[in-house]
Amino acid sequence: MLTEDMRNIVENAREAGWILEPDAKRLLSLAGLVVPEFTLAATVQEAVAAAGKIGYPVVVKVVSAKILHKSEVGGVVVGVQNESRLRDIYEKLSALDGFAGLLVEEMLPGSELIVGAKVDLQFGPVILLGIGGVGVEVYQDIAIRMAPITEKDVPAMIAGLKGAELLSGYRGAEPISVAALNRLIVAFSALVMDLENEIESIDLNPVKCTGRRCVVADARIILNGDSDSQTDIDDAHPE
Repeated sequence: MLTEDMRNIVENAREAGWILEPDAKRLLSLAGLVVPEFTLAATVQEAVAAAGKIGYPVVVKVVSAKILHKSEVGGVVVGVQNESRLRDIYEKLSALDGFAGLLVEEMLPGSELIVGAKVDLQFGPVILLGIGGVGVEVYQDIAIRMAPITEKDVPAMIAGLKGAELLSGYRGAEPISVAALNRLIVAFSALVMDLENEIESIDLNPVKCTGRRCVVADARIILNGDSDSQTDIDDAHPE
């Protein structure tokens, strides 16, 4: 069930038609999903302080209601190692259209997955799980189920992926925690059901999974009724 804080996040995003990433991550966290440690920094001083608290290296992303696809404008920088580099990035990104601050967050290890949802006109909410990251559009390695998702559905979805072996310790890599992924997807499915009448789609890409946890590294939530931001679940791509 949506809390008042969750409803406020959705309502405050109505004008833009989509939920800015810091608010999207707040919403996901309130729903029980794990998100990185992050800070929305309005000034360069706040960005420097946030990076110092989180610990370098950090990920830095532009926050703007006019920039839906951040990667297309160079609005995502990973592996920022020091204050000097962070200040340079701030100067560059603060010149982008509609700049509202920088999202400064922890670097995350792990295998990259995509978890998504779309409200289909015929079938209602459907949930997607796939191999994520920059290759999601190339490989199209996904499994789809109608919501709600239960704990017994997730192992079957994983088994349906061509790249399932990559998640189970391929060539000595750390196997992901299926239990953590299970918790994330079940919580995500419940949130999608609660938001069925509010959203068009949600893309969590990438979700970074290790042997201990699965964390939503990037999130995009499109509200319904925004014809300029139409997106198909099969065309989801990372920010």
